[in-house]
Amino acid sequence: MKLGIMQPYFLPYIGYFQLMKAVDKYVIADNLNYIKQGWINRNSLLMNGTGFMFQLAVVGASQNKLINEVIVADDQSKLLRTIEINYRKAPFFADVFPIIESILQYEDKNLARYLGNSLVRIAEYLRFDTEFSYMSDLERDTSLKAQDMVINVCTIMEAADYINAIGGMELYDKKIFKKNSIDLFFLKTNPIEYKQFKNSFVPNLSMLDVLMFNSMEQTNELLLQYELV
Repeated sequence: MKLGIMQPYFLPYIGYFQLMKAVDKYVIADNLNYIKQGWINRNSLLMNGTGFMFQLAVVGASQNKLINEVIVADDQSKLLRTIEINYRKAPFFADVFPIIESILQYEDKNLARYLGNSLVRIAEYLRFDTEFSYMSDLERDTSLKAQDMVINVCTIMEAADYINAIGGMELYDKKIFKKNSIDLFFLKTNPIEYKQFKNSFVPNLSMLDVLMFNSMEQTNELLLQYELV
């Protein structure tokens, strides 16, 4: 069984979804610290041919709180309007915008569950087979941190393979995972490009941009453009 563990982000980049698709089970690490001015509730969309940072409004956010202790603001109409204005002429706007609208109107305002719902909704649209769970729901050793925590979760979930984003290469040791009967892999996204509007391609935008310019089938093809190292 292949396992992935990541903290939740709002409409993150395509590599995040590649990892979700590549594993059998995906643990949403909702009990990690909220990072202010990080990417948990921010990303970039296409505006006038360039990248523009958008933000999911939250209340009382602090780096002294866990992600599942932060609350999402009730009114996300400004963000929804920004998305609508910039993508209403995109080829798959009619398919994707209602999903984004329902995500932003989700009733549970706990940031972790709100973000988790957004990930699950997009995974459903793309027909992933991935099974989702939340870290805080697992019976695990809560005293463990970093690599030890990940190995503990892998053991609980009976994972044979653990796949991490490429940024984890400096954090995790393949030999230590192997000693615990787990094969560790890192997912490296290949260069990805697709037709946006008439502008030159703007890379490294939110998954929102990918979905607006690609069909469900085309998006799933893009999601396979990676290698495990």
